[in-house]
Amino acid sequence: MPKIVVDEKFCKGCGLCFGVCPKDLIKAGPNVNAAGYHYAVQQREDECTGCKLCAIICPDSAIEVYK
Repeated sequence: MPKIVVDEKFCKGCGLCFGVCPKDLIKAGPNVNAAGYHYAVQQREDECTGCKLCAIICPDSAIEVYK
């Protein structure tokens, strides 16, 4: 199953990946990173198609997609 891994150290919670996910699987998580940002987390991992749109749009390269 495809899945995404968000490097919470680099994610600044900009939200670009939230809107680009065709399945609406990425949201701001409840926790904050060391910089004080609510970093992105994946929901419903079993629905991810591995399209990589989230990784492509991330300005900080904080997302990796594994198939």
